[in-house]
Amino acid sequence: MSGYAVARLDEIDEITDGREPWRPVRHHFGITAFGINTWTAANEGDRIINEHDESDANAQEELYLVMRGHATFELEGERMDAPAGTFVFVPSGVKRTAFAEEAGTTLLAIGGTPGKAFEPNGWETWAPFHFLYTAGEYAQAADRSRETIESQPYPDPLYNLACCESLAGRPTDAVEHLRRAIERSERLRDLAKGDSDFDPIRDEPAFRELVGA
Repeated sequence: MSGYAVARLDEIDEITDGREPWRPVRHHFGITAFGINTWTAANEGDRIINEHDESDANAQEELYLVMRGHATFELEGERMDAPAGTFVFVPSGVKRTAFAEEAGTTLLAIGGTPGKAFEPNGWETWAPFHFLYTAGEYAQAADRSRETIESQPYPDPLYNLACCESLAGRPTDAVEHLRRAIERSERLRDLAKGDSDFDPIRDEPAFRELVGA
């Protein structure tokens, strides 16, 4: 057993959540020390990085590298030209997005929360099913994601699965998956207390006992 792994970019399956296609590099290699993924634009003018500002409690600072092609970043509304080989560092709290100036433009993104050890939450596992949740197809989201999510060690996809099951009228499954999520990450207990996705099961004794309501 060598202990190392090698993969070309196109050997990592591309995923889309209905917005920008990306490759889950961290998940592919099982990296647990830092977050790293790539994002590729199919066409000139495509948005590569979804606009966000990393302003929540676990906000990350991010370093981007334009691996190939040519990108334009927008940072707090200011446009920055970024041809291949350009690094762009963006601290938490800064609104960011990026667009492709050429088809096939690919960005490498590395992120982490300042002052905190990296904790993989498995958002990569949930991403392919998120569009079903946003479309209100809660039962379908639960059915299609369950096997994948249960096979992974991450807390957040389990939490999202529980949300879908709650909204789909499956209280027993929702409570069980929420229980597993909380066992893996205690922070999700407080999140569940105020999450409207759990309103359909909020009066269930098992839910109330689980979240300490």
